Amino acid sequence: MMLRKLGFFIVALGMTLPAFAAGRESSISGYVRDSAGAPQMGAMVELLSSTLQDIHLFTDENGHFTAAGLVPGMYNIRVSAPLFLPTLRERIGLRAGGTVVLNLTLSTLFDGLQLAPAHNVSDEDDWKWVLRSAANRPILRILNQQGQGTPASVNPERALKGSVAFVAGSSSNGFGGTSDMSTVFSLEKSVFSTGTMALSGNLGYGNASPATVLRLSYTHQLRNGSSPKVALTMRRFQAPDGALRDADLEALALNTSDTMALDDLVELHFGSELQTIQFMGRVTAFRPFGSADIHLSPDTVLEYAYTTSEPDTREQKGFDSAPADLSESGPRMSIAAFSPTVEHAHHHEVSFSHRMGGTNVQVAGYFDRVGDPALTGVGEASGLDGYALSDPYSGTFTYRGRNFETNGMRMVLQHRIASDLVATLTYEYGGVLELEKSNIPLRDVQANTTTTHRQSVAAKASGTLPHTKTQWIASYRWVDGNALTPVDWFNASPGQVDPYFNFFIRQPIPGTSFIPGHIQALVDLRNLLAQGYVPVMGADGRTIYLVQSARSVRGGITFNF
Repeated sequence: MMLRKLGFFIVALGMTLPAFAAGRESSISGYVRDSAGAPQMGAMVELLSSTLQDIHLFTDENGHFTAAGLVPGMYNIRVSAPLFLPTLRERIGLRAGGTVVLNLTLSTLFDGLQLAPAHNVSDEDDWKWVLRSAANRPILRILNQQGQGTPASVNPERALKGSVAFVAGSSSNGFGGTSDMSTVFSLEKSVFSTGTMALSGNLGYGNASPATVLRLSYTHQLRNGSSPKVALTMRRFQAPDGALRDADLEALALNTSDTMALDDLVELHFGSELQTIQFMGRVTAFRPFGSADIHLSPDTVLEYAYTTSEPDTREQKGFDSAPADLSESGPRMSIAAFSPTVEHAHHHEVSFSHRMGGTNVQVAGYFDRVGDPALTGVGEASGLDGYALSDPYSGTFTYRGRNFETNGMRMVLQHRIASDLVATLTYEYGGVLELEKSNIPLRDVQANTTTTHRQSVAAKASGTLPHTKTQWIASYRWVDGNALTPVDWFNASPGQVDPYFNFFIRQPIPGTSFIPGHIQALVDLRNLLAQGYVPVMGADGRTIYLVQSARSVRGGITFNF
């Protein structure tokens, strides 16, 4: 009986919604800017449709245009202005009662030689978390007639962009980090007007063993609004010595994902990653993930998220600000008594996000279950009798922690103080792994570890200096007690920061305007004060340390073309 009533309700709702939408006007609006982001007044916008006469509009002083009272259907939009190349956006779907908001970029011939970097760590990246999935969705954002929202993030109409960086690290005197060097690159090219092909990587070399990470991805935007993506990632880490047979780690990961919107209320993001790992044998792992966002209003989102692996912080930060080591991305592996294991996890999270002018608030609750966690240590690991997997590239090692389950909560407050300054404050409460006593042998750590609930407070500020164009991010994350794992391990919100004190800076180098492209210097400092180190004993009796985040000092030069 209940199912029959539910069926009648769905049928009635399906008949009512089209009739309601039919009574509302449809419109297309947007902003026209140049490659530097300056609004273009007086640009001509042409709406081309097979069912209507062509519509011609001109942008106002803010580069804005609006075409209201449109008939639902497919539209092509052409934008032109003196001294610029025309821009064409094809097959834009408009349904009854809907509004499509666009960002359109006009480029010059010279812009082809001066393209922005593929990844840029700035305050803008932090600010896009507002209604996080909606603001970053790769499809056109669809709003109701009364809805007001920001335009969707649309890639500039450029054929090719890329960057090459040369990065080196400094030894941290036993606190982790090595003096190795790496070459980082990224290329991104538009394909068939609706697709994007990207290739990025990090090639490590120097005193330590080579480490290589390569990633190839293709994203395609379909007419129905979905945005499927396929990515192939290859990782290889050479063993430091012959202590472990067949210990070179080689991993291939095939990632498929898609994003789609159901009407203008629900957005789905889902996918999976298939990993195959060659390390003292072959291991295969399947990692599904997904999220569902319910847009309660243009400023409010309710989200459920599920994932089976830790967030890959390297993809978020960019290869040039994250070394090609084992401490930040999959596969997360460890060994115990020469037995290798891949970390596996289940993370469930429900979050509520709301925007109030320049302030954004998020409240979230989560449940985690992690098996065979790969934790981080610092020190000489060659004599640990198969209880540590050494990573000489980062000067750290991984060891196998105890399985644990925990629940917790998170509160994030983010405020834009000025156009070039953003501040974030995060409070977290949840379970961590903690040693019952210190200075014990590493092989006994797992048996002497317990799950304890702790508090954590993090503050982050980021911005751009107006005259020098210096981009910077400073953060500090404090945790109550000497925990071996962070509170809220799977935090992927804008409040996520590395443990303890961190500082990142990206500085354009003046006097290089005669060179095609842009040159920048970068500095990346992590856990600069070397906090959170928990002492234990190695097999030879020497002291080694367990830590959430090892101290790292890195810097380099980036060429963006």
